[in-house]
Amino acid sequence: MTLESNKVIRTLCAFENNITGETLKNLESKKRDLESAGYILQTLRVCPGNMFLQDATSLDLDPSIFISAGTIERSKAEAELDHFLEAENVSFNIEPSGGVIPEDVNLLFRIIKEKPEKTFNFAFTFNNVNSSPFFPSSNFETQGFSIGMQPTDLSAGCSSIEEWFSKMEKSWLEIASIFKEDKFIGIDSSIAPLYSGKSSLVNIIRKMERSFSDAVTSDIFLRISRFIKDNNPSPAGLCGIMFPCLEDFELAEEYESGNFSIERNLFLSLHSGLGIDTYPIAINESPERILQILKLLSGLSDKYKKPLAARFVCDGKSKIGERSSFNNKYLKDVILRKL
Repeated sequence: MTLESNKVIRTLCAFENNITGETLKNLESKKRDLESAGYILQTLRVCPGNMFLQDATSLDLDPSIFISAGTIERSKAEAELDHFLEAENVSFNIEPSGGVIPEDVNLLFRIIKEKPEKTFNFAFTFNNVNSSPFFPSSNFETQGFSIGMQPTDLSAGCSSIEEWFSKMEKSWLEIASIFKEDKFIGIDSSIAPLYSGKSSLVNIIRKMERSFSDAVTSDIFLRISRFIKDNNPSPAGLCGIMFPCLEDFELAEEYESGNFSIERNLFLSLHSGLGIDTYPIAINESPERILQILKLLSGLSDKYKKPLAARFVCDGKSKIGERSSFNNKYLKDVILRKL
């Protein structure tokens, strides 16, 4: 398989004060530019500025366009949550001001109770970084557009981590060259894995290094996170390693085997990652336990001045010890474990 067929872009995201027909035309034009260079583009996204949930959900866009309302104040999120629950393709995050409080967890459990599939579109963020094209952490700061890849696919055919690094850097340079004279905010060089095989980060680790459990206490994730930060020619957004528990299907296998506890997730995130992502919780999980974890995540984020987020997902019906049923092509069903 050639490099070209593995040049996968997860998202092309426009950041505009007002999303118009011209915004979408520009996105389509940029999509064609990328496809002409051999890239496969998965999603188009928009993140409007100065919008509340009601504004974002009222945008009359093609259902294939993903929308982020950005970071919403706690009180606004509570007041406008019905609009979010009714929308098909809107994401948002809250960054709890003054520390995490029980009301923040109540917001999550209200989503679980009323429309659990929407937990996929919601996150808590701490010391968030603007202009990332990855939802639901995305937030508007300046007009323009940014790009997020699925760089795991570039590992196909590689026999070493260094060879994979070289292919990533080549793609970054190529993308930066394509858009150097445009309103280009930059590339979020985060490692964004998905599914299994070449698209899975855990698959790369198993194939090139060692078992996942051994890798956790090696320097491999430090090496990856250092490379994607130091060598990106046009950095934007988060630029860290994502550990999406259920989107990386081989990581989901590690979770089921007891090898990806919430403690291990936090350890990896603290030195190389971006937080808790698509981590499954059961319908009978304790809200007090969620509050404990969020308070710790907030404290770690502040202590180390590091952006961290938490996206817990729940199917609204499965209990601890039962198999989940998300009915979401991006999430692998697992036997749910207690946090």
